[in-house]
Formats: sequence, structure tokens, C-alpha cells
Amino acid sequence: MSSNSSKYYGENGIHRVPLWRIGGFALNNTATNMYLFLMNYVAYYLGGFAGVATVTASSFAMMMRIWDGVTDPFIGFVVDKTNGKFGKNRPFMVIGNVILLVMSFIMYHVTHLLPENNALRFGFFIVIAAVYYVGYTFQCVVTKSAQSCLTNDPKQRPLFAVFDGIYNTFLWTGFAILAAKLLAKHTTPDLDGILTTGFYHDMWLIVAILSAIFTAIAVFSIAPKDKSEFFGTGKPVKVGLKDYWETLKGNRAIQMLVVSASTDKLAASAKTSAVTIVLFGVVAGNFALNGTLTGFVTIPSTILLIFGVATLATTLGQRKAMLIGSWGEIIVCALLGILWIFGDPTSMNGADGGLKWGYFAILYIILSIAQGGFQGVAGNIVIPMTADCADYEVYRTGKYVPGMMGTLFSFVDKIISSLAPMVAGLMFAAIGFKEQLPNASTPYTTSLLYVSVFLAYGMIILGCLCNVVALKFYPLTKEKMESIQAEVAAIKAKAMKESA
Repeated sequence: MSSNSSKYYGENGIHRVPLWRIGGFALNNTATNMYLFLMNYVAYYLGGFAGVATVTASSFAMMMRIWDGVTDPFIGFVVDKTNGKFGKNRPFMVIGNVILLVMSFIMYHVTHLLPENNALRFGFFIVIAAVYYVGYTFQCVVTKSAQSCLTNDPKQRPLFAVFDGIYNTFLWTGFAILAAKLLAKHTTPDLDGILTTGFYHDMWLIVAILSAIFTAIAVFSIAPKDKSEFFGTGKPVKVGLKDYWETLKGNRAIQMLVVSASTDKLAASAKTSAVTIVLFGVVAGNFALNGTLTGFVTIPSTILLIFGVATLATTLGQRKAMLIGSWGEIIVCALLGILWIFGDPTSMNGADGGLKWGYFAILYIILSIAQGGFQGVAGNIVIPMTADCADYEVYRTGKYVPGMMGTLFSFVDKIISSLAPMVAGLMFAAIGFKEQLPNASTPYTTSLLYVSVFLAYGMIILGCLCNVVALKFYPLTKEKMESIQAEVAAIKAKAMKESA
């Protein structure tokens, strides 16, 4: 073991990292999530500039999500085989971000310049998007695979979720406010609410610059730990593609985590940009309220997230933290659904489009703060839990395969969650929006209310109920992980002694 790395190790084989490096590396997930936000508006682009109907556009999103999942195991396999001059993880972070930047530029800046042939434009978009998602997988896989080399300290590992939750809270809040401003700037009333190309350019430019900066910080932060002495067993392990099936079949922890997280992602993804536009632009009658109310929710929900992860996960273990977060979200989302259906959201409309305080606004803010806190705990704890599953595989089989573990998780997760845009598209199509998604100028109907409330809150309730069931069979309790870490440390010590 090198003198540079020894300062991070304890006598029991636990290795740690300075806290700021955990925070810096967490920005890798934020960098990819920014592009995920950009793709939320792909259905509007395809409808406005490629003549693609609502259901077809939603099917495209599902198809690309499946493609994204299919590429995961192969890229994970390459990650597990990689350990060069620039480490195991950093090359994939850089290459992935460059691909995302270039391909997203082409998608939103070139497609509409092609000859006015819908089939040609749609086909071109599909090809570019397929390459785009390869880059997305390159960078995303590292978020999970590098967790186990970043730290294996049970008290440090959950702290990734704190930073990740804070970043994502401010990301989605900031971009919700930004989107509201850009929608107002670039929507064309004379074209029935279709967004102009200026909207996509402005969004792309902001995403590309910030994502590149965040990726650079993440690469710098992981650099000292992206070395072979921090890789699991301390010796190379031969891994074949058949090991993917063996791992998925035998590792109960990753099975249950996949069920839990994929249903959560399906539920969260169902709340598309169209759902938010309907709730605030149509039901409440003022889309700008979304940004205003989100501003009141952000900081308090982030504080709850920090308290929840730092207290629950580090003292009770990650499994119990997710369980508490899931039950909390079930209760709060049920109350939010009742509020939207039986309350009067138009009572929030004040003079000059501002917020008017009343029972609806107050209850919405309080419940949304609670939901943000619970969702932050249940959702953000998943990534460090994947590292636990990787350590469990070392304990179970002696194989250190973080790339495989992360991409096995992502593969099934993406296949299931790929259904979300199609679910939303089919539900809107069922109530009459077959050619184009509803927008802020769409007239209000009770059907729009019920569909949007179900997609915003009902799906989350169903997803959290799946969490509760899956966690009953998840074997990695706090006590189990302590014994696993001790055993893994012994395996690694033996391997390093043999190689000395």
C-alpha cells in the first residue's frame, strides 16, 4: 500500500476520503442530471419541429431509455476491465460528458434545419439520440461504480446522498424557475403554444457549460482514490459477460434495490414537464406560480434531507432510512393529491400574476416541503446503497465488479422507468391529446385535473409501496453491513499480503 493512500486507511481496512472530495464527486451525478432535465422537453421539440404525434414522441422517449439500458452492461463490463494511467473511472466521465455536449447540440440545433420531411427529421434525431445515450451511460456508470473506491466507511458513504440531494434540489428548483422564464420568453401564442428554437438553444447553452464545469470538479475530486489500491479485493478479478446473470440471480440485495429504485424512478419520471404545466398553467391558471412556490420549498426540504440522511442513514442504516422516507412520501403525496382535487388552486393567483396567500398556498408549501425531505432520503440513498451491494458481492463471491453492479442496477432500472413518458403520453392521449401534449393555453377540464394529479402523486404512492415490499427482503441491514465490511477487509488484507 502506498504512503499516499495509507493515510486514508484504518487498521480494520476501512478507507476514507476528505469530506470535500465526496461533495466534489457528487457533482458528477448533477452533471448528467442537467442533461436529463434538458431531455424533459424532447416531446415538445419533436412535436413542434418533426411533426411527431404525442404518443409517438412518448414512445421515442421510452425507446431511447431502453437503448440506454441495453448499453449499460457492456459499458459496465468495459469499466471493470479498465485500469490505465488515468484510472478506472475518470476517462468515462470525460468522454461521456463530451459526447453529451456534442450530441445534444446537434439534436436541438441541426434537426429543424433539415429539409421539411418529418420522417427524415425524426430518423436523424433517433440516430443522434442513440449516440447521446451512450455518452450518458459512460458518465452515469461512474457515479455508482466509483462509490466503493471513494470510501467504504459506513458513516461516510451515506454522506454522498446528502451532497447529491442538495445539488439535485437546487438543480431542479433552479431549472424550474429558469424554464418558467424561458417558456414565457420563447413560447409563441400564434403557433398554439409551440416553443421556438431559441428556448432549446438557451437551455442547451446553460446545461452544457454548467455540466462541463461540474464534471471537471468531479474528476479532480475522485483522482486520488481512482487507483488500484482502493479497488475492492486488492487484486484483478476476471469477469465475463455471463457473470452479469450470475450476479443478478444470486445477489438478493441488488435484486431488491432494483425493484425499489426502478419503481421510484418510474413514478418520479411520470411527472413530466407536461404534468407540471397542466397543474400550474391550466388547473391553477398561472404557470409562473410553480417557480414562486418552488422557491419557498427548496431550502426547508433540503434541510430535512440533510437531517434525514445524516441522522437516519448513519445511525439506523441505509435500509431503514429508505423505509422511513418511503412511508413518509406515501402519506404526504396522498394529502397533496386530496388538496389539488378538493381544494381551490386558483386561489393562489394574486394581482399581476403574483402569489396570493391562502389556505391552499400554505398547505401546498408545507406538504411539498415534507415530500421533498422524504423523497430526498428515499431517492438519494440509492446510490450509496449500490456500493453496499458491490461490497456484498465481494463478500458473497470474492468478485469486485462495481461497473457490473452499477450497470446491472441501471439496466433494469432504465428498462422499467422507460415506461414513464409513454404512460404519461397514453394517459393524456386517452383524454383527447393524441396529436400534441397540453400546454399552458389549454382550457381546463376535470379530466386534465385527475390525470395530472395521478401522474404527479398517485404514481409516487405506488412506487413507494413497492419500496416497502422490496425492503422486507433486502438483506443489508446496518448490522449485516458491519460484518460484511470486516470480512471484505480480511479478504483484501490477504490479497495484498499475497501480492507483496
